[in-house]
Amino acid sequence: QVRLAESGGGSVQAGGSLKLSCVYSGGTCKMGWYRQAPGKASDLVLIASIGDTTVYAESVKGRFTISRDNAKNTLYLQMTSLKAEDTAVYYCVACENRRGAFDYWGQGTQVTVSS
Repeated sequence: QVRLAESGGGSVQAGGSLKLSCVYSGGTCKMGWYRQAPGKASDLVLIASIGDTTVYAESVKGRFTISRDNAKNTLYLQMTSLKAEDTAVYYCVACENRRGAFDYWGQGTQVTVSS
């Protein structure tokens, strides 16, 4: 059982930066960040993942950086040059299964970018 707890969300002006953290316990495996924009209940998007390789969605490539510190059991998402369209609930996820889905999810943290 992997437990995940995100923090670091908040409100920021467009062009600003935020850093999300996700403390995990219960083991290490491939991890990532999903986000869900407001008003789109089914539109969960994987924006970054880190395992043997690091992968980013085109919408955040060059602006967001995913990293992990296994000594601190913490996953990070450094977000820069934020845009209004980055406004979403961000979820930390862990352990990709054979179907390509992640088995464990955090509770989510809200990021609001005002233009």
